[in-house]
Amino acid sequence: MDLEQVRKEIDAVDDQIAELFDKRMGLINNVVEAKKQNKTAVNDPNRERNILLRVSEKVGEDKQFYIKRVFETLFEVSKAYQTANMVESSKIAEQIDLALAKGMQKFPLKAKVACQGVAGAYSGIATDRMFELADITYFKNFEGVFGAVEKGFCKYGVLPIENSYAGSVNQVYDLMKEHKFYIVKSLRLSVSHNLVANKDTVLSDVKEIVSHEQALNQCKKYLEKFPLAKITAVPNTAIASKIVAESGRNDIVAISSRECADIYGLKLLDTNIQDSENNYTRFILITKEMEFYENANKISIMTTLPQNSAGSLNKLLSKFANLGINLTKLESRPIVGSTFEFMFYFDFECDIKDKAVKNLLAGLDNSTEQFTFLGAYSEKI
Repeated sequence: MDLEQVRKEIDAVDDQIAELFDKRMGLINNVVEAKKQNKTAVNDPNRERNILLRVSEKVGEDKQFYIKRVFETLFEVSKAYQTANMVESSKIAEQIDLALAKGMQKFPLKAKVACQGVAGAYSGIATDRMFELADITYFKNFEGVFGAVEKGFCKYGVLPIENSYAGSVNQVYDLMKEHKFYIVKSLRLSVSHNLVANKDTVLSDVKEIVSHEQALNQCKKYLEKFPLAKITAVPNTAIASKIVAESGRNDIVAISSRECADIYGLKLLDTNIQDSENNYTRFILITKEMEFYENANKISIMTTLPQNSAGSLNKLLSKFANLGINLTKLESRPIVGSTFEFMFYFDFECDIKDKAVKNLLAGLDNSTEQFTFLGAYSEKI
């Protein structure tokens, strides 16, 4: 048979499919109204199973696997259409509505902020770039930052959440879930590492290098220049600079920022020593109460899969794809104490005021064993 003739016949079939699709989606509107009245969930697994069993009988055995995939896609599209046109309720959705009722607030110029480390830490640098005037209090560890916000000593906390080289800071994600805090802003900070030392130090004197573990990892190639030097990891880069300054030694150096060198009276022995030029850390601004600021266009969540079965991740991803939502981050890690169960981190771009987005979040809240809404916010670069 002529190829063009076959294509014409396929086009005719496609036109019929499009007409039937339009008719089916029209009937979905009736389903939406019925579910609104009966307060029925969008998802109906038994109904889907029965449809798959019925339609598979209408095609040859060699096509049954493929028609299953076609109708599974159709189900996801139909549910996305329902989600966009009905209101699904959940505890998270109610909290979001309460926060939205206060309006999209203007971001403050001045605030009292908790950071981990000491003066000169990258968290402090990120804070100064978020606020025009920041009253910063430093704490020994991440738990101290969360405790300060929990007790109301500070309105906000600034914490690293992700590094382009080392990945996510899982401890911060765990603490966000534990304390039920919310992200209200984030900042992507370009990180430039430098070798800093006391004023009389020269490179040939170096016997010990101190810094945060991540900074050391990000400068591995550079550190090969010092094969005999002792490498010491400390809580953060600012503390490393402080240690060098207080030591009075000329054989110890730190990897830290230019700001740290200025604060602790150190000189720059070498600059931009990180292995990759594309080295940045994302910092988040957290607070105790859910609130949204102007221009919030990014949402972060943590969730398990709705069903621990084959294709469950694909079905979850299709919920975003069918609403035209752009995922900017998808990461997973095992849940401690579980067998082959994972927690997934999602960042995606959308408007928290969008009804379909709120319905999506409500659906995930209702259908997953663990779901955490981390916040809606804007990111400064």
